[in-house]
Amino acid sequence: MKKFLKYLIAASTLFVISHTGAENASAAAFGAQEWTQYRFSPDKNAVIDSGHEPLEYMTLETEDEVRVTPVVADGKVFIGNHNSGDVMAFDLETGKRVWHNTAPNWIHSEAIYHEGLVYVGYGNRFFQKNRAYSFFKNFGLHNLFRHRAIRGTGESGVMALDADTGKLVWRYETRGEVMPTPAIYKDHLYITTGDRTLYKLTLDEGALIHKEDIGSTVSMSSPNIHEATLYVGGSGPLPYTFSAYDLKKDDMKWQTEFPDVDMGLDDVPPAVSNGLVITTGLVSNKDGELEHEIYALDISTGEMAWQDNWGTGQFVKNNKSGAPIIHESKIFVASPITKTYYAYDLNSGEQLWAYEDEAAKAPPVAKDGIVYFSNVEGEVVGLDITRGTPVKRMALEGVLAPAGPVIVNDTLFIGSQDGNIYVVPLDDFEDIDN
Repeated sequence: MKKFLKYLIAASTLFVISHTGAENASAAAFGAQEWTQYRFSPDKNAVIDSGHEPLEYMTLETEDEVRVTPVVADGKVFIGNHNSGDVMAFDLETGKRVWHNTAPNWIHSEAIYHEGLVYVGYGNRFFQKNRAYSFFKNFGLHNLFRHRAIRGTGESGVMALDADTGKLVWRYETRGEVMPTPAIYKDHLYITTGDRTLYKLTLDEGALIHKEDIGSTVSMSSPNIHEATLYVGGSGPLPYTFSAYDLKKDDMKWQTEFPDVDMGLDDVPPAVSNGLVITTGLVSNKDGELEHEIYALDISTGEMAWQDNWGTGQFVKNNKSGAPIIHESKIFVASPITKTYYAYDLNSGEQLWAYEDEAAKAPPVAKDGIVYFSNVEGEVVGLDITRGTPVKRMALEGVLAPAGPVIVNDTLFIGSQDGNIYVVPLDDFEDIDN
């Protein structure tokens, strides 16, 4: 009898726990509870599981190019448009747009989400002209001088919007563009800019707390916050420089110069894991051709742990340098120059495999033994993580966004320069026989 009562109590307790857990899972909103930096996490492998079933395939339409990663949080997708500066949210239950607002300039920043607010940067890639720039332009030397100019014409800055209504809560203006995605650490928002400054703002009012001259123009290298340190790549004034900033002390931790890099370091959002920060850049060889390289830096000292050169290939106008992710102690990255997807051992720097395909500018995303790369031909290709052979494929439309895909509850989200956000359950991908 005692054994029976003990079994009955245990079974009842298990039922209550299971039932409560099921209720909590169903009550939770689809997506992340918060999304506080570019591609969600320091390793940049944006995979979220909120306990929901995959969504059905759908296309969310916007009016202009999408070049950013969809941010999936609190049951919504938050997204911005390239030229028009439109910012909007879609409800994932209905697929309908629930609000819309407009920034004063381009949107290349993710619309990150935290405690009911959405934060998004705005600005463009053009350099402000001054007397020196105009003087050197007469001699065809303005491109040499632009590394000292401020990047971003028109209005630039960051704004906070109400996540439920889209109404403006506050806006902070900067001298240079805020194309990189802002990042949150504790009670503050951090933005890197085309005016070579790191800004620290309050989350609730956008009040300036601290400004740091980092000495480098940041184009699209969204800051990566990991263990109270912010990592970011920058360009001019030359040489290109990679910075680590201590957020507790509000002081520079270290800066590593890349005197051989000609392009790209300021465009790459770095990935961090296991004591290393990974980035890429472009260097010129003796024939004047651009070669693509990958770098692993020690996060404590900024010293080079290892590097590799992928060689040269076809010149790419924009987004020349591939952005990495880290998953299961491996690096996955694509080079638009060599039109090749790569896998590396994070710690040793050994190249594990290389797969040649169409040009890909975006960071991939990895889950369940497959890494998904998106390319400029509108395809998403899934490669076996171990062998580097294609196992999945999905044909979409347009030039897919250089910020890459994310996976939420076995559903892949990706923006396209055709103006759409594609929502694709992983089961819908076509299997490839090898």
